[in-house]
Amino acid sequence: MQNFVILFVMFLTILGPLFVITAIGFTSINALGRHPSAAPKILPKMLLRLAFVEAAAIAGLVALMKIFGSNQ
Repeated sequence: MQNFVILFVMFLTILGPLFVITAIGFTSINALGRHPSAAPKILPKMLLRLAFVEAAAIAGLVALMKIFGSNQ
């Protein structure tokens, strides 16, 4: 049962950032398609948001390993 919980939490930890990264990419590509001259304003914000999402995903996986890790 514990393995199922670990897999479920890991699935959610990976799936959440995946949707956020997809949404960030989609909206930034749409914005760049509508206003190509706004690229210097859009790109840094997009990269910063992607970095925060990746950091949150890594922190979630580290917390998962800390909680369910073996005590050996």
